Amino acid sequence: MLWVHCVVLYIISGVACFLLYMEYKHIARLRLLHLVRTTTNRSHFTVLVRGIPKSTHESFNNAVESFFTTYHAPSYLSHQVVYKVGKLQKIVTGAKKVYRKFKHFKGTTVDQTCRSVTYRCCLCGVSSNSFQLLPTEEQEREKPCVKNSNLNLPAEECSAAFVFFKTRYAALIVSKILQTSNPMKWVTSLAPEPKDMYWSNLWLPYKQLWIRRIATLLGSIVFMFIFLVPVTFIQGLTQLEQLQQRLPFLKGLLKGKIMTQLVTGYLPSVILQIFLYTVPPTMMLFATLEGPISHSERKKSACCKVLYFSIWNVFFVNVLSGSAINQLNALSRPKDIPMELARAIPLQATFFTTYVLTSGWASLSSEVMQLFGLIWNFVRKYILRMKEDSDFILSFPYHTELPKVLLFGLLGFTCSVLAPLILPFLLLYFFLAYIVYRNQFINVYCTRYDTGGLYWPIAYNATIFSLVLTQIICLGVFGLKESPVAAGFTVPLIIITLLFNQYCRMRLLPLFGTFPAQHCNLG
Repeated sequence: MLWVHCVVLYIISGVACFLLYMEYKHIARLRLLHLVRTTTNRSHFTVLVRGIPKSTHESFNNAVESFFTTYHAPSYLSHQVVYKVGKLQKIVTGAKKVYRKFKHFKGTTVDQTCRSVTYRCCLCGVSSNSFQLLPTEEQEREKPCVKNSNLNLPAEECSAAFVFFKTRYAALIVSKILQTSNPMKWVTSLAPEPKDMYWSNLWLPYKQLWIRRIATLLGSIVFMFIFLVPVTFIQGLTQLEQLQQRLPFLKGLLKGKIMTQLVTGYLPSVILQIFLYTVPPTMMLFATLEGPISHSERKKSACCKVLYFSIWNVFFVNVLSGSAINQLNALSRPKDIPMELARAIPLQATFFTTYVLTSGWASLSSEVMQLFGLIWNFVRKYILRMKEDSDFILSFPYHTELPKVLLFGLLGFTCSVLAPLILPFLLLYFFLAYIVYRNQFINVYCTRYDTGGLYWPIAYNATIFSLVLTQIICLGVFGLKESPVAAGFTVPLIIITLLFNQYCRMRLLPLFGTFPAQHCNLG
């Protein structure tokens, strides 16, 4: 039987690596085609410059012009310094929001002979006058429109600027080379698309960014360890004997078979899912504090954080706290971790299957219904009395959906050998997810900016990690069964998988980090 498991592991690994390589090449080809066809994209001709040194003799505007006319004169076209308009811009933005909220009252007039109606206000009992006081057409013409108002806002120059070049090749070269001997000054990078730009972070000093990244990393790690408290409590619910010992008053309640299955099977995954709803907003906050210059960079960072968080708390913490909470001394020895995982995963197969049902299937139905959108639409139309539809259209939430799909892929790989009964539920989930997400991409979500396939390396790395973890767990299984021959055949498989990963990183990953000069010349 162990030889059958070893052969199946080789088949799964070989097919997974082949499909990964073919998909990697396909997405890289699509990315290059996208680069060639978008010749009119202004961001490909634009370089964002940060860390402009401050001088008492000249402004940032003059410094940028002097620097690029000196060192990049043949390809330099023009530039635009970024300005920080201050608090007055926030007031104007708030006024525009208020104007849009009350815009639906436009065109309604007041009967001058009518009297206001006095009634009791809700539960407070205070009298309130209910009437409509709206401008007539003459008053509307006399009032200045907030939307079209031209205000001379006081502006402050930021140490950032957009520099435009004559060709995409020149912009690419300037964005990649080091401009001065001080890497913290005159830092260049390709500018994001205008709709992708995260403007509020451009005024941040570039020398602060590394401190922000370290602080947010530490904050994310602390949040992950704080989350151990509810996860450990949830896993206590899956162990009926420990639950009855710690809470004796539940013995009578847990005698029924249905109640036992509910408390130990379905309830833990539901509680875990409720706690997990707080993770994406928290990680998005951490990603914002890092100081990204684009919405796509911020969402990509949040996606990685949510993925690491989900793999650690949903998989490792649940597995280890559920079976080896009293064996921490064994876990302190790294060589025993594969064996502990091999013992623990079959015991947690029921929990993972229930988690696929509650977090996977239920999330797909919620995605189709767009529950939060329906509630907000009800509030707008029947409580706020706004007749027109909102012009705000959602973009796809990569930071919530992609980690969920990749986590299910991890569960599928790790349980494929030890607990294969979970596979039909996962296959049905992936089939339904393909249909649902395809419909949502086509008919529901809008594309505000194009990332050019930059989320694929995240999916690839997570899949390779899942595959190697599966091989290590199988190595632990063969060690438990005392089969040195099967374990000996598993070690070369792990090495081959790591070599395949290194080849893909050398051959295909650089295409997702920058644009090839060969294709830039076509624009």
